Amino acid sequence: MTHKTETGGVTGTRDKDYNLIWYVEACLANALRLESYIQDAEREKDTEVVELFRKAQADSRKGAELGKQLLRSRLGGG
Repeated sequence: MTHKTETGGVTGTRDKDYNLIWYVEACLANALRLESYIQDAEREKDTEVVELFRKAQADSRKGAELGKQLLRSRLGGG
């Protein structure tokens, strides 16, 4: 059995664009998930974990913003 790679024929979105869309969604989902983890650590008054998760959340937001900028420029959005 051979494996055929999707290159946009089925989805209508080329792989590189689809991958970029996936990346942005994953970054945003991670930022949202980390908010819950931050609240858990705050309840436990664990400032080290809160700081770690806030940094990770900021990194996820930054990744999402960079990905959105690329999507706008490559897909012709404003």
